[in-house]
Amino acid sequence: MNKKIRRFVIILGVLAIIFLACVGLGYYYILAPNTSVKDDGIVYLRDSSTISQVIDTLRRHGYIENAHTPSVVARLKRFFSPVKPGRYKIQDGMNNNELINMFRSGNQYPVYFTFNNMRTLAEFAEEAHEELGTSKEELLTLLKDSDVLADLGFDSTTIMAMFIPNTYQIYWNTPALDLLKRMKKEYHRFWNENRMAKASAIGLSPEEVITLASIIEEETVKPEEYPVIAGVYINRLNRGIKLDACPTLKFVLGDFTISRILDRYLKIDSPYNTYMYAGLPPGPIRMASIKVIDSVLNYQKHDYLYFCAKSDFSGYHNFSKTLRQHNIYAREYHQELNKRKIWR
Repeated sequence: MNKKIRRFVIILGVLAIIFLACVGLGYYYILAPNTSVKDDGIVYLRDSSTISQVIDTLRRHGYIENAHTPSVVARLKRFFSPVKPGRYKIQDGMNNNELINMFRSGNQYPVYFTFNNMRTLAEFAEEAHEELGTSKEELLTLLKDSDVLADLGFDSTTIMAMFIPNTYQIYWNTPALDLLKRMKKEYHRFWNENRMAKASAIGLSPEEVITLASIIEEETVKPEEYPVIAGVYINRLNRGIKLDACPTLKFVLGDFTISRILDRYLKIDSPYNTYMYAGLPPGPIRMASIKVIDSVLNYQKHDYLYFCAKSDFSGYHNFSKTLRQHNIYAREYHQELNKRKIWR
């Protein structure tokens, strides 16, 4: 082998070694797994941070094995902008390329936000603050702003109807107005063609269906009674009979723990007093669950006009077609209240 060929072979070998070294380094810096996650891997970035600060946070959590290599990859990708605040999920075995791309794109991990069994907007705002980091104060301020409510298609009496209790995927730290817009979107998604047709057949608007459902949810703890009680109230509405719904007075009094509706309560002049005014109250008295709303839309057809809690305190009710029979059940219940010394 002459000198030229030998020199060429040596140069080729050196280049091959350099190439393999570059490939090896590239793999090590970019594609080699660099995360170790033993828990849920959730990281909250509450303020705009540099990627260096984020990497340091991951190091302190023990999520990355080498804190130097992701910084190099960030520089190679010319990622110098602040990382968007949010809720991120670090997966076990992520490489630096995946890690940096996630933070550069602001690809957050959503919160499974569940709310149910709520009576007030303040309770919803508190839950949104705890689970999503949304400002409770800002949310409540918006819910009192008539212009904001009008843009959403509601007013101060009907806005409760917009919130359909369920589980939603929502990003952490969602701004208050964006959260309200999302709830409006979910409201319209809930009121699909089938539900709208059923509401129309009953002669009620979606807001009125939810208002009736909110009363029923306060009337019983027995889900099997939802459609039966819905049938009672729809019968009364159709006949022009006042609803005489105890929960509406409890709403006026601001106390749902009351067991006895006293005569003086019946004289409270409020549009929510269904003992004084016929028809439905102006809006929901709580957030009604999907099960109760659907029970109104699929109410049980019967001839009952009255119902009263059973005197055995089982949580069930006696249903009556006549006032005479209803009064017998009501007397039994009140006698038991007296026996148990329940005066309110």
